[in-house]
Amino acid sequence: MIAEVIVDVAHSDVDKIFDYACGEEIKAGMRVAVPFGRSTTTGFVMRVKETTDCPPEKLKTVYRTEDDVPAINAECLSLAEKISARYRCPMALSLRLFLPAEMRTGKVGRTFREYGRLNGDLPPVNPRARAQLACISYLEEHGETPMSELREKFSCVSALVKSGAILVEKRRELRTPYKSVAGGEEKHVLTPAQETAVRTVEETEKTVSLIHGVTGSGKTEIYLTLIADALKENKTAIFLVPEISLTPQMFSKLRGRFGGEVAILHSGLSAGERFDEWERLRMGDARIAVGARSAVFAPIENIGCIVIDEEHDGSYSSESTPRYRTFDIAYLRAKHNGCKLILGSATPAVETYRRAAEGEFELITLPDRINARPMPKVNIVDMRREVRRGNATPFSNTLREKLKSCLESGNQAIVFLNRRGYSRTVMCRDCGNVVKCESCDVALTYHSDEDCLKCHYCGAKYKPLTACPACGGTHINYMGTGTQRVVGELKKLYPQARILRMDVDTTSGKEGHYKILKQFADRKADILVGTQMVAKGHDFPSVTLVGILDADMSLHFPDYRSGERTFQLITQVAGRSGRAGAEGEVVLQTYDPENYILRFAAAYDYRGFYEHEIGMREAMMFPPFVKIVRVMVTGENEKETLEALRSVYGRLQAIYAAHEEEFLFFNRMHSPIKRIQNKYRYQVLMRMTQNAPLKEVYAAVAEEKQKNVLVYVEENPSNLS
Repeated sequence: MIAEVIVDVAHSDVDKIFDYACGEEIKAGMRVAVPFGRSTTTGFVMRVKETTDCPPEKLKTVYRTEDDVPAINAECLSLAEKISARYRCPMALSLRLFLPAEMRTGKVGRTFREYGRLNGDLPPVNPRARAQLACISYLEEHGETPMSELREKFSCVSALVKSGAILVEKRRELRTPYKSVAGGEEKHVLTPAQETAVRTVEETEKTVSLIHGVTGSGKTEIYLTLIADALKENKTAIFLVPEISLTPQMFSKLRGRFGGEVAILHSGLSAGERFDEWERLRMGDARIAVGARSAVFAPIENIGCIVIDEEHDGSYSSESTPRYRTFDIAYLRAKHNGCKLILGSATPAVETYRRAAEGEFELITLPDRINARPMPKVNIVDMRREVRRGNATPFSNTLREKLKSCLESGNQAIVFLNRRGYSRTVMCRDCGNVVKCESCDVALTYHSDEDCLKCHYCGAKYKPLTACPACGGTHINYMGTGTQRVVGELKKLYPQARILRMDVDTTSGKEGHYKILKQFADRKADILVGTQMVAKGHDFPSVTLVGILDADMSLHFPDYRSGERTFQLITQVAGRSGRAGAEGEVVLQTYDPENYILRFAAAYDYRGFYEHEIGMREAMMFPPFVKIVRVMVTGENEKETLEALRSVYGRLQAIYAAHEEEFLFFNRMHSPIKRIQNKYRYQVLMRMTQNAPLKEVYAAVAEEKQKNVLVYVEENPSNLS
């Protein structure tokens, strides 16, 4: 037999099928060790056939298999080929998406544990062997015990095993993530609106359904019902959430409903946990995969439904090769399995809502919260007036008074700030110099708990400044407000309040998100201060107040999506308030109170926002009416990077000249952030019609062979910096 193998080497020169002789035990989807050049490497078996055109004297033989069963199923092999063709990346990179990284490198595998128990036919023991008698007595009392524990307590274990008094059994030990996360089974009765939504999804002929429901409208219960219906038909399901911070909460709900059928997949798990959860799915021991973006590649078959919650979130776009959109992968899997793809959001992406409004997707609207609970009232506070009154703190008088009232009534509050650190930037008042990272062209942020300046792109740390590095001036000004400063100010205002902070710095440890959220959910804190992590999907019944600081900050980013993102962020974080019995309230602080985006958000008027935004985009020719395509060129050596830019730009110019009518904009330039992690960044930016030759652009980029320079394509990038 002949195995068609893709070697696990991500290089275009070897991105092709190699034939190897193999035995009948080799199956498509298995990983195999094969001779390659002068070394041995791992490869993926794409297909097995009976003949080859390779001359017999050149045909090499597979050394061994790395798996008991195929690691990648037939659907995923086909999907990997489509990803490679679509994004013009080596097949090896596409195939890697379907495996835990540590599994590929051999750094993780199954774990086993030995257990000891007494032999039923216990051989006689010397009555003077006190240690042996004590060990036997311990086993009689405790029953089967891990051998590691026995050996730690008793030095005579080996002798008892040798004599046959203790029988040893080796068993597979699963590394289970979030063992403390549990949810009890509840009786769930759907509202008429939820029943209609479930029925519509299941009965529509369309593959994709968009559930546009306000925060607290019961979208999660609809998802769980659809998954339960899929399981009743002996099918599987994938449930995707945008943030790792949301995974434990959703995992708890799923585990409470479906028990051991649920497996969790995301980058925050240990290597062992991720491997064991992946293998439970691959072997069919679990039928529901829940996780962030990468869980869309879960190794399950016969999928009954795929759910993408908070579908608008930018984290569903990959920022490493291949630069896929999660929706595109989920759609391919849904079509292959003939199942439903359900998108859910209170603030759908403009492109998604347009496709639903025009009939491509099934549109399901849930305009009301469960049990007709009112949406929280939004108070817009003009911070310009606060400054004129001499208020130099991050909090308006309105927010301070409402926080005081909230705490006195025994309720909880969330204070949202769209940045982290103690202060945003460090500036010299003598010359205006803003202190920047030596490796990245971005401003440093001061962190008081570590007493250092930190770069949020590469993680580099610097000592606080006593003098300006540009002019030597000593008037150093710490500008802006960060989460640390907000916490410090709150402690001064409310010394008795228990305050938690949630941002990238406080959630970096294992289960960091879960621990903070659980503390807050268990009422062990009164105020949660956080960045975007606190804005999405969380359900805290006791939260009756949300304060939004610098609500308009994200409005002024140089990005056509800035208005959309601001609307989404404000609507989402406002929705954390008043989700149970007590009425909720939101204080939205802004320096631009008349801005139409903020007004739409305060009124929860998504339709009004959408009509305004889609009209603007059509007039200005932005997506979804055109495509923005960016070719990024990055490298540590600026001369080599510029050479690569000139080379790829020349090929792109030829495409532009041949299809000029399809281009609205075409130019090369520095990226807005010129350097990150010591890598220079240049770009070719294009605005193209929907009929533009995108495949030719990918092909032109694929021809660039500069060894030390990375060149790649981004379509409608979620971040243009």
